[in-house]
Amino acid sequence: MADQPSTAAGGDLQITGIGTLFTGKRDNPRLENVDTVVVKDGKIAAIGEKSSESMPTLDLNGASLLPGLIDPHVHPVFGDFTPRHPAFGWIESYVNGGITTMISAGEPHLPGRPRDAAGVKALAILAHKSFQAVRPLGATVHAGAVLLEPGLTEGDFAEMAAEGVWLVGEIGVSSVYEIEQALPLVEMAKKHGFRVPVHVGGASVPGSNVIGADIVVGLQPHVAVHCNGGPTAPSNDDIARIIEESSAAVEVVQAGNIRALVDVIAMLRERDALDRLQIASDTPSGTGIVPSSILRTMAYTVALGGLDVDDAVCAATGQTARRFGLDCGVIEVGAPADFAVLDAPRGSMASDAAGALEIGDMPAVAAVVTDGIVRLTASRVTPPPQRAATHSP
Repeated sequence: MADQPSTAAGGDLQITGIGTLFTGKRDNPRLENVDTVVVKDGKIAAIGEKSSESMPTLDLNGASLLPGLIDPHVHPVFGDFTPRHPAFGWIESYVNGGITTMISAGEPHLPGRPRDAAGVKALAILAHKSFQAVRPLGATVHAGAVLLEPGLTEGDFAEMAAEGVWLVGEIGVSSVYEIEQALPLVEMAKKHGFRVPVHVGGASVPGSNVIGADIVVGLQPHVAVHCNGGPTAPSNDDIARIIEESSAAVEVVQAGNIRALVDVIAMLRERDALDRLQIASDTPSGTGIVPSSILRTMAYTVALGGLDVDDAVCAATGQTARRFGLDCGVIEVGAPADFAVLDAPRGSMASDAAGALEIGDMPAVAAVVTDGIVRLTASRVTPPPQRAATHSP
């Protein structure tokens, strides 16, 4: 299990009026006829049973309850700022898009970022420790993903692991990416519990590289990131090889090629491998800052890719959490009380969040909860919902 950022005491909350409850679990994606969830001390305490205690209430008025969305491909730096554009407050905006957990794929946008072993190790430790204490609007940000550079040793990975670092930055963004040079470092990282992603497709930021199936298959990472391009897509032959010759998660992103996204989903379906799908943003990037990125990409996977709504929800929540060893992303007793409340946007032909996804409308965010604390009941980045959630503190 990955280290969790430090938190203030979690809240108590009773959620009522649930329309549809999505669990984030592939084996049981929806709970029928459940309209209440009770939270104690920031954890889910009961599902389907009302509390006899007096506590704050969030009435969904028939909107849908999901686990908080996860964005497993962000590029943070420090605090709620990105120098990529530049912009302040992007993490808070992502929470307004229903995203409660973010996972760094590396911090390459740091001005003057180090490109030596000592520097990348220091940057990873610093970024990790910084976001242990900084949680904009209650977001959990798993930062500090070490970018591989020549000279890193097993002792360095052991030291980083001892300091809580557990992520490698996407291989292909830094100078080490060829199999002969990267494989020994990947093996060291895996030995010390690191999750390893590999960049797939065309070059992105200056200094990045074009990565195809040969490198992915040779390195056997945990995640093959932006398989629909970040932003330039690889060939379908390469995607087929990644699916068939590796066990890596297959990621599709908002910052990629949407036409290629359809092909990726089709290939996963044909090979009965939809459990490997991962939905992400790959932002902040040249594509921009996209707070609604996960919702938009879910809509693309369903309306254009023909993905079942339940599969899309799992690929944006629990499926990703399990891959990274996190305990979030699911609605079950004992899980963190992180939720996104979604509904059809006002004016949509759909009548609920699932219907909105099916016709390609981005669902509206009616509320967001982290640690059992209601963070917002009016999103600043989505249209208003058909059903407004009401919070009684």
